[in-house]
Amino acid sequence: MRFMFTAAASAATLALWAAGAAAAVTADEAARLKTTLTPLGAERAGNKDGSIPAWEGGLTKAPAGYKAGDPRPDPFAADKPVLTITAKNLDAHAARLSDGVKALLKKHPDFRLEVYPTRRSAAAPQAVYDNTLRNATKAKAVDGGHGVEGAIGGIPFPIPKDGHEVILNHRLAWTGTTVQAPVRVWVMTADGKRAMASGGTQTFRRPYYDADASADKFDGYYQLGKFVVSEPGSKAGEAILAHDGLTSAQPRGLWQYLVGQRRVRKAPSVAYDTPDSVTSGIGLFDEAFMLFGPLDKHDLKLVGKRELYIPYNNNRAAAAKVVDLVTPNTLNPALVRWELHRVWEVEATLAAGKRHVVPKRKYYIDEDSWQIVLLDGWDAKGELWRTNFTLTLLAPDIPAVVGNMLWGGYDLQTGAYYLNMASNELPVQYKPLPPLPRSFFSPEELANEGAR
Repeated sequence: MRFMFTAAASAATLALWAAGAAAAVTADEAARLKTTLTPLGAERAGNKDGSIPAWEGGLTKAPAGYKAGDPRPDPFAADKPVLTITAKNLDAHAARLSDGVKALLKKHPDFRLEVYPTRRSAAAPQAVYDNTLRNATKAKAVDGGHGVEGAIGGIPFPIPKDGHEVILNHRLAWTGTTVQAPVRVWVMTADGKRAMASGGTQTFRRPYYDADASADKFDGYYQLGKFVVSEPGSKAGEAILAHDGLTSAQPRGLWQYLVGQRRVRKAPSVAYDTPDSVTSGIGLFDEAFMLFGPLDKHDLKLVGKRELYIPYNNNRAAAAKVVDLVTPNTLNPALVRWELHRVWEVEATLAAGKRHVVPKRKYYIDEDSWQIVLLDGWDAKGELWRTNFTLTLLAPDIPAVVGNMLWGGYDLQTGAYYLNMASNELPVQYKPLPPLPRSFFSPEELANEGAR
């Protein structure tokens, strides 16, 4: 069933927000996480025609001889496409395509979707499953749906009741605890010129998933992130630091180190619809990692769940040469793997009295991993303007399906696009690390790094 929520349910949700924090599910509802639902809340069963198989635990073992940080091999390299979608047969498959993907098919005759057998590879450690079960009956959305209390170490709302809860699940999706990777950002101009916009080292620490974390002792900052630029030379030494909190009680911290100024300064403009300097301005800051920073300029509506062709299990693309992957007009269709999965659809529309250059968006969130995999945006004239993607890297050593690597976006109006967080041709790929100290993510340490 494509749409699961009625107008009456939407009205009930609004009434719930008016009354305060949203209520957690009952113990009986949460028990479904051990029966009809996966431990993270997806439907265990496949679909009616078998094109989406049942979830059987995901992929949890790295291949023999694998070392942390090595480029991950494609475990499904022997798979062959079961379907190819082009502009010619688009109409026959339109119900399973996002608006942005349909626009790309119409705009670029050479663009196509190579659809492979669906592999429900998403998995997480048992501790994440256990915490998700506990969160289901204890977590509560606060701050008008933009924050959460009572959750730790797992998905907060595995049985979501509205769009805010789905988005909070994305923010707290499992992608590892502390990870680091050398990355590059590649830009393709409308006239077919490829350039590296930025390169450096990206580090994440997610205290929310620390082994000893507890809801009563947790300080509320679920993610600490730092990107230090090393190339090109004109940008070398620049850095961005972000501290993201669960509620309004933990105000977001953003800092930049600018080489020309030789100092660290607060950077509140690194948010919302400010053009993202890391992508040479093609992307917006709140499109980074598919969602970066607050969403309080938009009202969220949970449209429901649907079957959609999405990029998935793209280890082959992650290992490709840049010249082969980042091609004119679009990423090379021969290297991008698409699969049919169930996704949650959340529509964001501009809130009363707010301003944003993208007044309407649609987010598509993978049911198995709770990560945004596709994002479409419309301009003030109501014209489709942007479509963003993450190729999703399969990392069975963590284990996780990772959406904060290999993401990017297309400007459908100018024809330019970019690929961010790409470790292609670099020696290390999304390497798990022991938890780094909080001082590593401090403004003071950022200043010290710049001074060196």
